[in-house]
Amino acid sequence: MLFPDYRPRRLRQNDAFRRLIRETVLTVNDLIIPLFAIDGKDIKNPVESMPGQYQMSADHLVKTAKRARDLGIPALMVFGIPDKKDPLGTAAYAKNGIVQKAVKELKNMVSDIVIITDVCLCQYTDHGHCGVVDGHTIDNDATLDLLARTALSHASAGADMVAPSDMMDGRVSEIREALDDNGFVNTPIMSYAAKYCSSYYGPFRDAAESAPQFGDRRTYQMDPPNALEAIREATLDIEEGADIIMVKPALPYLDVINRIREEIDLPVAAYNVSGEYAMIKAANKMGWLDGEKVMMETLIAIKRAGADMILTYFALEAAEVLKR
Repeated sequence: MLFPDYRPRRLRQNDAFRRLIRETVLTVNDLIIPLFAIDGKDIKNPVESMPGQYQMSADHLVKTAKRARDLGIPALMVFGIPDKKDPLGTAAYAKNGIVQKAVKELKNMVSDIVIITDVCLCQYTDHGHCGVVDGHTIDNDATLDLLARTALSHASAGADMVAPSDMMDGRVSEIREALDDNGFVNTPIMSYAAKYCSSYYGPFRDAAESAPQFGDRRTYQMDPPNALEAIREATLDIEEGADIIMVKPALPYLDVINRIREEIDLPVAAYNVSGEYAMIKAANKMGWLDGEKVMMETLIAIKRAGADMILTYFALEAAEVLKR
């Protein structure tokens, strides 16, 4: 039998060969760990639909942040779960809100890790939507000031970066202006530019207690069939002052990550969301998959698609594997 001159298997014979020609390399520097903050002390409530994830009081947030830092993870993202909610989500931008207090404690105790804050209203509104509600309509423009106030309050508390996830039109510009006008010109914005209206968010809504009380989020989050629209969204956010562009979710939208990577020269983030995490955890528990191997293959796929950084609930586990 006649073989071609080039045999690809020659360079797959052993681990050393495979490592020498490896095209995509995942490192701990690519990881951002999401954390859920709640009020209180010595509280660590397990999230049933996300095994290994918790709602944590500040003391446990600090412990987790220190562990992440010691593993080399460069950044964390804080989400807040308030004690009280109201129609305007006032706890989101309260001076002593849950995220604001958590950021202060983290900055005081773990200063050498980047603290990013999620900027949205859904966890703080009693209706569960990401903006001001007028009847059953989300009022885009009325929401912008509240988002800007939230971002400014986070920066004032010590956040190193803010990440608007609401998908309101014009919010990056409003936030950038508020930050600049108040002396936070060096605070970057990580924009959830291409955030899809996805069914993969279910476990997160358990963790953040943020499910909408009526309707859904299709009037502001992106329609899953659309990819070109993601480029338009990213371009608009860049024009408004975004420093990093995010795609969410990651796995069902690897093509979108790749398109944005090819079209845009800013850093690209991808969010390996709660549903993606939960499916792997569930399959591993049932013995259907090797959870650790699938975790690493998943993260490498996201990196290969073009993500410069990955928000993932697997961050601590993946960092341990990479350390080994």
